[in-house]
Amino acid sequence: MFYSESDALTSPYAPPDPLRRFVGRFVATEGVRGAGLRALGGDGRGRPAGRVASQPMDGGLLRVSRTCAIPIDELEWTFTGSGGPGGQHANTSNTKVELRFDIANSPSLGPRQRARLLDRLGPVVRVTASDRRSQHQNRELALERLRSRLAAALHITPPRKNTKPSRAAKRARIDTKRQHGQLKQLRRRPASDD
Repeated sequence: MFYSESDALTSPYAPPDPLRRFVGRFVATEGVRGAGLRALGGDGRGRPAGRVASQPMDGGLLRVSRTCAIPIDELEWTFTGSGGPGGQHANTSNTKVELRFDIANSPSLGPRQRARLLDRLGPVVRVTASDRRSQHQNRELALERLRSRLAAALHITPPRKNTKPSRAAKRARIDTKRQHGQLKQLRRRPASDD
């Protein structure tokens, strides 16, 4: 049976709020209690799995920087079978996550942010994650990878300002030079008084 959006709102096994809209894309096998929800990271009884400490989501927003936050609704998710670890589980579940973000058509970006991202990343950013066995963990990993790529592209390195050494720094350099010269004088052989 397939879960629909209306079932997600009335079901006692509904996932936590930020992930609720994704229930419509999961298949639950009849006879297996909460199988569709277990793909979201729950335990099948409506309790969410433990969250990753560095989760970049903030109530339905992907927080990229102080000035840039992208609604999760603007992201396109694709789930396919993964070729990585998992044994028999790898052949039956879609654990590989592909995440796409359309920079060119995103309403949440400002004009300067959009121009910088288009210049550095192109019109669409695509991130994949298939490192983990569960789809939920791969989803979190893909979000973090997208966040870090966008943050790196938005980062502006400030131009270096040439500075001259202060008076104290010049004095310290000359004092060190003088001490080193005195030390080298003490290493000489004593002069013979003949």
